[in-house]
Amino acid sequence: MESNGNMNHGVDNTASTITIKGILSLLTQSVNEKDEKRLISLGMGDPTAHSCFHTTHVAPEAVVDALQSDKFNGYAPTVGLPQTRRAIAEYLSRDLPYKLTSDDVFVTSGCTQAIDVAMAMLACPGANILLPRPGFPIYELCAAFRQIEVRHFDLLPQKGWEVDLDGIESLADQNTVALVIINPGNPCGNVYSYQHLEKIAETANKIKTLVIADEVYGHLTFGGNPFVPMGIFGSIVPVLTLGSLSKRWIVPGWRLGWFVTTDPCGMFRKPKVIERMKKYFDILGGPATFIQAAVPSVLQQTDESFFKKTLNTLKQASEICCDRIKEIPCISCPHKPEGSMAVMLKLNLSLLDDISDDIDFCFKLAKEESVIILPGTAVGLKNWIRITFAVDPYSLEEGLGRIKSFYHRHAMQ
Repeated sequence: MESNGNMNHGVDNTASTITIKGILSLLTQSVNEKDEKRLISLGMGDPTAHSCFHTTHVAPEAVVDALQSDKFNGYAPTVGLPQTRRAIAEYLSRDLPYKLTSDDVFVTSGCTQAIDVAMAMLACPGANILLPRPGFPIYELCAAFRQIEVRHFDLLPQKGWEVDLDGIESLADQNTVALVIINPGNPCGNVYSYQHLEKIAETANKIKTLVIADEVYGHLTFGGNPFVPMGIFGSIVPVLTLGSLSKRWIVPGWRLGWFVTTDPCGMFRKPKVIERMKKYFDILGGPATFIQAAVPSVLQQTDESFFKKTLNTLKQASEICCDRIKEIPCISCPHKPEGSMAVMLKLNLSLLDDISDDIDFCFKLAKEESVIILPGTAVGLKNWIRITFAVDPYSLEEGLGRIKSFYHRHAMQ
């Protein structure tokens, strides 16, 4: 029991120990096995579970070719295969006003490892890092392991989840090592405008820190704002760009990510910095060599129609999500998603009779309706919820219909 008498359902609310997978696992365990309803998960950002999302034919063909060539069964260089680094540099350079080189690129096991590398590189006695709230909890977890103090700045729902720039200035000091931006946004589904990103870069420059740009959902935008990479502003402030194949190519299990210095002024090219990075990569295991070898073909040969189809599917799913949410009085959507695969929704607990908080809501929903959604506490916002809409339309409609039934059953009389 918590001190206020509410059940916490086994969830430890300290940010540095929460993981999305951990909470989703607990929620799944609480589903009533005797319930004949099929389990619907609107909690995990893994679209591969649904038949309407699948990768381009180019991707598995490139892997098969690499594997059958018999050339990629050995170790890759710890920083990544040269042709993979070069291909990622060329791919990211398409959207930048300057050219990246393969020396700017380090290949990682997914974006999660790229996050850990960034934290390892920045860790030093007394360091603090500025993280968005709501945000992606792996940052807190990695910072805790590195003894980096976390300071949260708010994203403002009424302004399309824009960054509270004044808040950033008040949080920063001489020990601030980085400011983290997730764009397109997870968990909020927001996409920042060019102007807002420029203001973020100018603010980071003012507080004399670098920006970590988490662009794992890069190009997955279907609203008014196009995707603008933070690296465009690399001449204002040094940027570490983190990304992966996972989301845009719908292959999260391939664990192919990148850690890239988008830094035309060359702050990261100091010999000591480069050597430190290379040494750290010597102790990491990167992605499988044959997966790395497939990357150039995947990046260069994927047809634009594949991306358009994915975006259309996501846009339609997000619209179903927003329409159905309007029918559930205890949930509201302050900002329609414009990108990524998730949306943050506000819970109005005053309309519910016997629900104490977002965690209680999600656990009772799992038990009674076999629907899994993520409590906002997991991403730093109590009494909110995150719904992932990268789901087939039938499951999305049914899952949200069950949430509506749950509301009516628990509505304040």
